[in-house]
Amino acid sequence: MSGTAIGLIGFGGLLGLLALRVHIGVAMFIAGAGIYLTINDGQSAALLFTLNNLTFARLSNYDLSVIPLFLLMGQFATHGGLSKALFKAAGALIGHWRGGLAMASTAACAAFGAICGSSLATAATMGQVALPELQRHGYSGRLATGTLAASGTLGILIPPSVPLVVYAVLTQESIGKLFVAAVVPGILAALGYLAVIALIVRRDPAAGPASAPVPWGERLRAQINVLPVALVFLVVIVGIYDGWANPTEAASIGAAACGIIAALSGGLRWPQLVASLYGTAQATAMIFLVLIGADLLNSALAVSQMPVELAAWVRDSGMPPLLVLFTIIGVYILLGCVMDSLAMILLTIPIFYPMVMGLEFFGLSVADKSVWFGILALMVVEIGLVHPPVGMNLYVINRLAKGVPMRETALGVLPFLASDLLRILLLVFCPGVCLWLVRVIGG
Repeated sequence: MSGTAIGLIGFGGLLGLLALRVHIGVAMFIAGAGIYLTINDGQSAALLFTLNNLTFARLSNYDLSVIPLFLLMGQFATHGGLSKALFKAAGALIGHWRGGLAMASTAACAAFGAICGSSLATAATMGQVALPELQRHGYSGRLATGTLAASGTLGILIPPSVPLVVYAVLTQESIGKLFVAAVVPGILAALGYLAVIALIVRRDPAAGPASAPVPWGERLRAQINVLPVALVFLVVIVGIYDGWANPTEAASIGAAACGIIAALSGGLRWPQLVASLYGTAQATAMIFLVLIGADLLNSALAVSQMPVELAAWVRDSGMPPLLVLFTIIGVYILLGCVMDSLAMILLTIPIFYPMVMGLEFFGLSVADKSVWFGILALMVVEIGLVHPPVGMNLYVINRLAKGVPMRETALGVLPFLASDLLRILLLVFCPGVCLWLVRVIGG
């Protein structure tokens, strides 16, 4: 049996394990070990040697220390009450519009995503803050839950983003470039969601009634209260890309700043500090387990030559590059039914990345293609978090929304998915949407 055939069978076995609900990290370990043992006729020496080296190489990688720091920054924001301040600021500004509180939820999710980096955390945190207010003001369950489920995905699209950090590590790409490239698509995503809400309440005003206007003095105070959050975002992004701080240093500054802001606001006491540290450790351990499993699987696939053979086959098949790209997008959407965003990035990038780099798209250089495909993959992965029937954000929000059937949440998110698809088409045919700011800042 050829190495490529062994690799394909191993990959198929991995998908079978995932269908049986085996943890993604464990499933990758099993599939990678199986490929190694098959190629080496059952001898375990190569497997153990590789696992030993891969584990040390991965866990001693300085760049990966940015992940727990960004997670800690999000934990401080969550437990320190910054999410409430963000929602209050947005609600004070536009809550008196029709659908204004739903729009405020989207704006707050985008701002929270700028200091969090996780979609599930953004959806869960902002859901706890915004859902009671939306329900109290008479918003329909469909609009309220659909808005929060979709807007939660801004947590990974607005930098800093943990999946983007992982993509950068896997492809040896610049974290700073990826963060800057995600800014414009993230803003477009938020604006698209705001437009969807406006269209919904225009068609059905009862779905999102306006709330009472807030006095201007209170509006101003609410905006001033969230200025430190904007400052943290600017320090992290500008610091990384401008070169005066590497990603780990910028993340350290951001985490410390969020902790100080939360403590000064009175939201971060000893119990919240302990909960933040515990949550960070738990999430970091899970991510690193998946990373090591992915390393073993990717090494096994490299030994089997499957990714190289598939990339060569795609390159020589004569298939139009855009057809290959849309096929990859379709695969991502299907995978969103069975796994989360980080797992999809880890599982697919070693296979899809060589394919895309070997094809010609609009005259882009390899460096530009790498950044463009990273943002595109992130946006498609984001859809997997909310598309029915098993988008993870749907379940997070629906569990918080007492009395709202899952069917209503699924129907509520469909208009936002239409906005996502339009944005993906825009990015596919106009790569400059994500590359423009990189070129401007980079000179």
